[in-house]
Amino acid sequence: MAFSFDELTKKAKDMANLAADKAKDAAELTKISVAIAGEQKEIDKNYRTIGEWFVNEYEGEIPDAVREMVEAVAASKAKIAELEASKPTKEEPVAEAAPAAKKCPICGAESDSKFCPKCGAPMGE
Repeated sequence: MAFSFDELTKKAKDMANLAADKAKDAAELTKISVAIAGEQKEIDKNYRTIGEWFVNEYEGEIPDAVREMVEAVAASKAKIAELEASKPTKEEPVAEAAPAAKKCPICGAESDSKFCPKCGAPMGE
């Protein structure tokens, strides 16, 4: 059973076309999934805005059906405020003084490195 070059070329083209079609389908699916996620994020944002408005508008008249959730939100806000207050304050880092330049015992060049940049000799302690 011998394959001709033309048959082999045709099969390779068919496989390449199939792979390209699958890649296009995957890209389209990803594009749709990203669009759905974006819309879901927008819905969540709007629900959050509605909830915040409701709680602020009817602060003293919260229905029993949502009272627990409103209290949980208030408790979380209090916990956040407590955690924010307990954060350590950032202090400005103290700049370390640059080490004093040492004189090379061989050539006399000054450097703050371990070895002389001019002659390569150890700079000593």
